[in-house]
Amino acid sequence: MIVINGDHFSSLGGFYEEASNVLMKDTDWKVGTLDGFDDILYGGFGVIEGKEEIEIIWKESEKSKEDLGYEATQEFYENKIRKGKPFNTELIQQKLDDLTEGKGQTLFDILVEIIESHANITFKLE
Repeated sequence: MIVINGDHFSSLGGFYEEASNVLMKDTDWKVGTLDGFDDILYGGFGVIEGKEEIEIIWKESEKSKEDLGYEATQEFYENKIRKGKPFNTELIQQKLDDLTEGKGQTLFDILVEIIESHANITFKLE
């Protein structure tokens, strides 16, 4: 069982640090992107060896839902648009527009979707 504790962070960077601490023990590789988080859930390094059955519990998930909600997501997208290349700014602008219109995913939603996309992972929000 792997526990992500929402009390340990309040930002996406903090989430990456928490994920690194619980998923990448005894390695010198750290999570630093959404794609990187998805990659480590496939296993082969860190605490997930492969396709074994894994349970992930996200404690204090309501706090994380707020911390990684609308405002954090808006800032995330605006920063990518400001940076420009190598980011697809048109796609990111569309995601920002969707978020503003109440149709888009927040960072919290994206992270949950990433976890739930792995068939070998049982996931629970607490």
